[in-house]
Amino acid sequence: MQLGIFTVGDVTTDPTTGRTPTEHERIRATVEIAKKAEEIGLDVFATGEHHNPPFIASAPTTTLAWIGAQTERIILSTATTLITTTDPVLIAENYAKLQHLTGGRVDLVMGRGNTGPVYPWFGKDIRQGINLAVENYALLRRLWTEDVVNWEGRFRTPLQGFTSTPRPLDGVPPFVWHGSIRSPEIAEQAAYYGDGFFHNHIFWPAAHTRQMVELYRRRFEHHGHGPADTAIVGLGGQFFMRRSSQDAVNEFRPYFDNAPVYGHGPSLEDFTEATPLTVGSPQQVLERTLSFREYVGHYQRQLFLVDHAGLPLKTVLEQLDLLGEILPALRAGFAEGRPAHIPDAPTHASLVAANGGPTDSTVYAGADAATGHRAEDGAVENRSEDGAIENSAEDGAVRNGAEDTEVLR
Repeated sequence: MQLGIFTVGDVTTDPTTGRTPTEHERIRATVEIAKKAEEIGLDVFATGEHHNPPFIASAPTTTLAWIGAQTERIILSTATTLITTTDPVLIAENYAKLQHLTGGRVDLVMGRGNTGPVYPWFGKDIRQGINLAVENYALLRRLWTEDVVNWEGRFRTPLQGFTSTPRPLDGVPPFVWHGSIRSPEIAEQAAYYGDGFFHNHIFWPAAHTRQMVELYRRRFEHHGHGPADTAIVGLGGQFFMRRSSQDAVNEFRPYFDNAPVYGHGPSLEDFTEATPLTVGSPQQVLERTLSFREYVGHYQRQLFLVDHAGLPLKTVLEQLDLLGEILPALRAGFAEGRPAHIPDAPTHASLVAANGGPTDSTVYAGADAATGHRAEDGAVENRSEDGAIENSAEDGAVRNGAEDTEVLR
């Protein structure tokens, strides 16, 4: 069982002081929170991906690489990688590079995101969200598992003889979870490939979470990956702790009441009853978290959202200290009654072992340093004496005909 935290990177005004952190402060705070997570013994730190204010969660590989350079053990993950609006080629390259930089401490949660305007910003149609997720992920898998890819689809330009570099570390791509709150198609996608399914689990009641996880488990077994109870499941969650449960409620209430997503809506008491949000003592958080197994079965990863809604860094670090105190009991509780056939959460080491050991996946290919093409492929021909590239008519090059724009000399 992997335990960890995730962030959505929101820049939110602290309702108790009226102060809003700068982007710089919030970015640096994210790094400190991740380092603290490793310090207290957590297994995973994950960051979301947003490309709009009031978030600082763009460029997740940059953030995770910087954190990776300052940590040694913790797994670095995404809470959402926008498979719909991010080019699969860039995902393949960026996360394989991150694998190499961090010694394999990388996995991803693929998702569509919940910000509608992001689609046209990246030239995509939100009405094609599911189709984009399906096609882009199919291409991403090929880019990671095939040295040379020829591909043509609906949503990006074709690829001919393309090799994504660097190749995955030790010949094994990062493990992928598919994240969804409400889309059965994504649960089906995870099940089809035998990947993990991550249910965010922070806004919805237990009955909905059970329904989504059960669908994924049934389809996982249907596609021949093993018994339903061996499917790889992750859950989100959120808490706020103080030694006294009433102190926790009193301190967290203004943050809850003004939170960007659920503020000015249901009361704190109604929301904690209907969703997994737990506000109380460490013992209450422990007991509530362990109860999640009652409706999803034994699962592999539990991540908590702890730094949202304007909570100051000092408070977030105090929350992590309290989490660290109950961490041994959480681990013991999740291990209790866990059948031997239930798999652990995949890691780079376990995936390499399952693949028969590490392999050097480097594609050793001679190429022209300027163009990336091999001379024998005939891709670049007819250099002039001054080194300029002259294209032949057969290449479809633009010629200086009457209809062409005059070339300025």
